[in-house]
Amino acid sequence: MVRKHIPNAITSLNLASGCIAIVFAFQGEYTTASYFIALAAVFDFFDGFAARLLKAYSPIGKELDSLADVVSFGVAPGMVLFNYVSNLSVQSYSTEYLAYLSFLLPVFSALRLAKFNIDERQTTSFIGLPTPANALFWAFGISSNFSYVLDTQIDPLIIVAGILIFSWLLISNIPMFSLKFKHYGWKGNRIRYYFLVGCIVLLALSGFAGLSACILWYIFLSIINARFVKKSA
Repeated sequence: MVRKHIPNAITSLNLASGCIAIVFAFQGEYTTASYFIALAAVFDFFDGFAARLLKAYSPIGKELDSLADVVSFGVAPGMVLFNYVSNLSVQSYSTEYLAYLSFLLPVFSALRLAKFNIDERQTTSFIGLPTPANALFWAFGISSNFSYVLDTQIDPLIIVAGILIFSWLLISNIPMFSLKFKHYGWKGNRIRYYFLVGCIVLLALSGFAGLSACILWYIFLSIINARFVKKSA
């Protein structure tokens, strides 16, 4: 039946979007690259939605999804970051070798996806930062030159620190809430509504640059929520 192939077709569009993002990353078109990474995230959401709606689950779909995510949310943002850092001009030191640390993003994204595939606890929430969130943070942060933080060129050493922190977050054991709604009531969805309201404010203030700020907001809420749940348990 045709419908059983629909989720895989959507996943393939995710992969294609990631490949196109890589091309624009090498051309220094960071904004366009970030849009294609965001488009890949949209396809990543809808392939799972379509699979559940059509009940078209398949082993090949699961494997294809992980492979597509490695490209779109690992390699693509890694290439954006590599090209960005390579072209920074800093008088006190060279950024040529620092740029190679960008490849920690695809490496740890692959590790995070492998961990997700074998971890049966991650059915309704996540453990560690989801790869699309990590990709969107870097893609839109770089395309806006982290304008929501400061108006001048950000120091490459701060970017390196960010790479190390986010690489750790990808494989950490920090519980991160899912944006999937089982119902739309306040109870059980409070954290999600806090996140959405915060994102609306950030996007209204900063435009697309606010997307990476939204990821920081997501991480902050997840950590606070995890501590609250742990204390109340």
